[in-house]
Amino acid sequence: MSRIYGQRIRLREYQSSDFEDIRGWVINPEITGYLSDIFLYPNSEKDTRDFLNKAMSNEWTGFVIADIEDGDYIGQIDFVNLDLKNGYGVLGLVIGDNENLGKGLGSEALDLILDFAFNQLRLNRVELVCWEYNHRAQRSYEKVGFVKEGIRRQKRYRNGKYHDEICYGILKDEWQSRQDN
Repeated sequence: MSRIYGQRIRLREYQSSDFEDIRGWVINPEITGYLSDIFLYPNSEKDTRDFLNKAMSNEWTGFVIADIEDGDYIGQIDFVNLDLKNGYGVLGLVIGDNENLGKGLGSEALDLILDFAFNQLRLNRVELVCWEYNHRAQRSYEKVGFVKEGIRRQKRYRNGKYHDEICYGILKDEWQSRQDN
């Protein structure tokens, strides 16, 4: 898989040396509490190793979000579902360290992956979801042009309360018109 370079980050292939960084966030409820239930605590070392092995395989379409200078792991952005026949993909994104949150790195990664999705994979649509309480993600998604398309009501139970899941999508022509401006 090719590498994609931005201003502050690069998207690169997964490497076995990413294990400790991934392990650090999959056992951190402050990070996983904002993600899908596949990362529900506890996540065993075997679970993490199995994920990394799959991510390093040819069956996976995703990237590590890495520092542009040294290539160190910051997070990851992956197509958790990719349908080339129908031209759409579903993204998952995580910034794996609280110190890197709120710096625009996720938005930059989204810009880079959307360029890849629409120009290399020739997708027409990219979608993603987040929980209603993940305001940082919502700002990031909307900043790069995702449109709020719907709400799946009370889909997650967390901390004694049900929460909605917000669905976002962006079409190639919407993304292209933002690039032309």
